[in-house]
Amino acid sequence: MIQITLPDGSLREFPGPVTVAEVAASIGTGLAKAALAGKIGDKVVDTSYTIAQNSPLAIVTAKDAEGLEVIRHSTAHLLAYAVKELFPDAQVTIGPVIENGFYYDFSYKRPFTPEDLAAIEKRMAELAAKDEPVVRRVLPRDEAVAYFKGLGEHYKAEIIASIPSNEDVSLYREGAFEDLCRGPHVPSTGKLKFFKLMKVAGAYWRGDHRNEMLQRVYGTAWATKDELQQYLTMLEEAEKRDHRKLGRELDLFHIDEHSPGTVFWHPKGWTLWQEVEQYMRRVYRENGYQEVKGPQILDKTLWEKTGHWDKYRDNMFTTESEKRDYALKPMNCPGHILIFKQGIKSYRDLPLRYGEFGQCHRNEPTGGLHGIMRVRGFTQDDGHIFCTEEHILGECTAYTTLLQKVYKDFGFESIIYKVATRPEARIGSDESWDKAEHALMESLRASGCAFEIAPGDGAFYGPKIEYTLKDAIGRQWQCGTMQVDFSMPERLDAEYVGEDGARHRPVMLHRAIVGSLERFIGILIEQHAGALPAWLAPVQVAVLNITDAQADYCREIAQKIEKAVPQNPLRVALDLRNEKITYKIREHSMQKLPFIVVAGDKERASGAVAVRARGNKDLGVMPVDAFIELIVQAVASKA
Repeated sequence: MIQITLPDGSLREFPGPVTVAEVAASIGTGLAKAALAGKIGDKVVDTSYTIAQNSPLAIVTAKDAEGLEVIRHSTAHLLAYAVKELFPDAQVTIGPVIENGFYYDFSYKRPFTPEDLAAIEKRMAELAAKDEPVVRRVLPRDEAVAYFKGLGEHYKAEIIASIPSNEDVSLYREGAFEDLCRGPHVPSTGKLKFFKLMKVAGAYWRGDHRNEMLQRVYGTAWATKDELQQYLTMLEEAEKRDHRKLGRELDLFHIDEHSPGTVFWHPKGWTLWQEVEQYMRRVYRENGYQEVKGPQILDKTLWEKTGHWDKYRDNMFTTESEKRDYALKPMNCPGHILIFKQGIKSYRDLPLRYGEFGQCHRNEPTGGLHGIMRVRGFTQDDGHIFCTEEHILGECTAYTTLLQKVYKDFGFESIIYKVATRPEARIGSDESWDKAEHALMESLRASGCAFEIAPGDGAFYGPKIEYTLKDAIGRQWQCGTMQVDFSMPERLDAEYVGEDGARHRPVMLHRAIVGSLERFIGILIEQHAGALPAWLAPVQVAVLNITDAQADYCREIAQKIEKAVPQNPLRVALDLRNEKITYKIREHSMQKLPFIVVAGDKERASGAVAVRARGNKDLGVMPVDAFIELIVQAVASKA
């Protein structure tokens, strides 16, 4: 007898080996129809998989995360099937699952067109409607190579030839199409109903620019029609919020081919930048950080000591002077240790917190650059805390509380917390790792934060907390981090004098709240769809006259508003152009200004202004002082 233990702890007995599908059928016809795969321990298998010994089993359906991955994996194969039906000369290569979907790379004699994409998607739907069974078989490696060569699928043959010769490989067939794959897959194509092809892009074979450029077809697939529609709606909204588009429309910045991967900030954009930087500078000052500034270029020998030269060399910009090799810094931490090492430090000095708006450069590939979100030159709100192991818990707890306030001020309410624990390849004692991981987890518990564990995802030098923002349309952005580092103080010989008079190594905590300012500003623009809150808006209010008769009055209003907060002058645009007032209102509204005030003869006579808030909201006529109180409150509240 074979005993199958279900997730609720109940047992099912079978007289002999049994498939996942048969177990599902024994539970109920509804589950049998919904079954996409099975999960035995951590392994996801086909419904045709035969269980030959006592095992735990969960039936995987579309409601499960594993089920959605099986759907997406199988839809990638359905895409390849459709392409081969419509374009028999095309060669298939690889087609993995990615976030929210899948892609498949093809070699074909001409580029696929939008019309081709529509035809492929239509053919996929037709093939899915046939509800053809997806059948697995296993071949010896060399036999599989010969099989695909016989089909003219030379890329597949090359992939299989790279597998050790003593291994078997699995193939999956649906109708006339058979593909190499480890699986698992849905039991039949009829399970694939809710998908859409998104775009075509170029991709080098095996990621090597010396190889052929292939065509990568991207698609998305979901368990339900509603989920697919929600995702497509989110993409439409994301397109409207695209920071590159809004950056042009609002005249904030541009990227120029003369300096790829770096940002040219325009006056309005630099005003936004300064608001973010000065806010973070106040955060530094009010939370015990000493601001420092390190050089841009550091000798190669320093990067060799830290290990960056061996592991990160290809991402570093280098230069040479007087027969010495240098690198533009890709991060700020080594410089902060060099500052820490100047003079003798005592245990009484710890924890010692340094903060820097450090400009860094990383040689990102051109294809990976994306507006101001992914650049080669960027500035981090970088901080490093030198402390003892006993300080870690307190420092991390205070940091999480601080980070929550900062994100809330910028308009982010939802944060996802994740603790990445020790990898197999690491340095430091197990005792140190135990203390560090415990401190990180306890700091989040003390802050009332539910968190996930990411086993083995810590850095080789220590565990870390990752703080991920969820924006207004549900996208996730990993920005903040707190990393415990036992390594770099050791490598660069940092030390302090302990209470016992002996020399000790400090623990180094790497922390960033917004991370790259460029990327964070891009996220802010998209979060607020360009309609930045009053405290961040490059122009907070525009003052408009109706005729020349109110010009002097408008000048007085503009000056009074600007000087309302002497220590932080409000940002006012004065528009006295001889244009129709409707035209001027519309133009400033398109710039997404928080407030527009208008003065005609009646307003001038009564010492008032007509006020419009963003979104074409008419707030009516009010005294100038009342409007100033309104805007000052809006800025101060960060609403």
